[in-house]
Amino acid sequence: MKTVLSIGVVLGAFYLLWMAAVPVMNIKWEVSQAQRAGVEVWLPESGIRAAGNWQLLSENLHLAAGTYAQEKPRLPSPVQVFAELWETTVEKKITSKRSLIFHAQVTLSATLLGFAMGTALGVVLAVGIVHLRVLDASVMPWAIASQTIPILAIAPMIIVVMNSVGITGLVPKAIISAYLSFFPVVVGMVKGLRSPDAMQMDLLRTYSASAGQVFWKLRLPAALPFLFPSLKVGIAAALVGAIVGELPTGAVAGLGARLLAGSYYGQTIQIWSALFGAAIVAACLVGLIGFAQTVVLRRMGMAR
Repeated sequence: MKTVLSIGVVLGAFYLLWMAAVPVMNIKWEVSQAQRAGVEVWLPESGIRAAGNWQLLSENLHLAAGTYAQEKPRLPSPVQVFAELWETTVEKKITSKRSLIFHAQVTLSATLLGFAMGTALGVVLAVGIVHLRVLDASVMPWAIASQTIPILAIAPMIIVVMNSVGITGLVPKAIISAYLSFFPVVVGMVKGLRSPDAMQMDLLRTYSASAGQVFWKLRLPAALPFLFPSLKVGIAAALVGAIVGELPTGAVAGLGARLLAGSYYGQTIQIWSALFGAAIVAACLVGLIGFAQTVVLRRMGMAR
């Protein structure tokens, strides 16, 4: 109940701040439209362009209600965004290109493929880094350096290179997702594999355990509590990578394509609904990994 109450307080505060920001962001357009319609409005001598939003709102409070129902607002109201979400999820068929679920499925397929690739690469690199000093000295610095490259800069390069060799569609987006998701897995897995203390390692050496037995009996179980939080970060990063991968390709399907279409035509409500759709997908994916974490660690006696 405390957790539910805390979440409710945060969501309530966010909702109130959002509602309060809508009139401030949209008042200029509302004043402009009212002036054209012949409605009496207050304007400074310098004109509407030079006027401050707060000043315009305070002097034209009678127009505040209209800021919540604009067709193309700077900042849509929560009601407009939720109505768009309802219309594009419940009221549209999943096969329709107007359905947000259809676009989410396209992005989700690239996300899951990229996450699987990134996780596999991250685990393999982590095992190599822990067991081979040469990899620790050579690969780890490059892995860290790779994350300093902005994904918006490298995504078009990956798309162009892949297209030049005839690889299009899902795979380039999955590679971008894998690029973003592998690093958290590497870091978490390396820390987890190195978490056993000297006494535990000495005990297994006393029993003449081989390197493989040390890995499977000690290092890997000890790494799981570190791996699952890294997977949560990785799956969220993979979703971001899939969305970014759709932007330079001019994709017609996917959450990234939905964002692009909204930006082209100034449909801010569509943009916000796509962002909320991406956030819901990310929350569901992180929740699934959290559920798997609870089940696995509980069976291993590491969680209550």
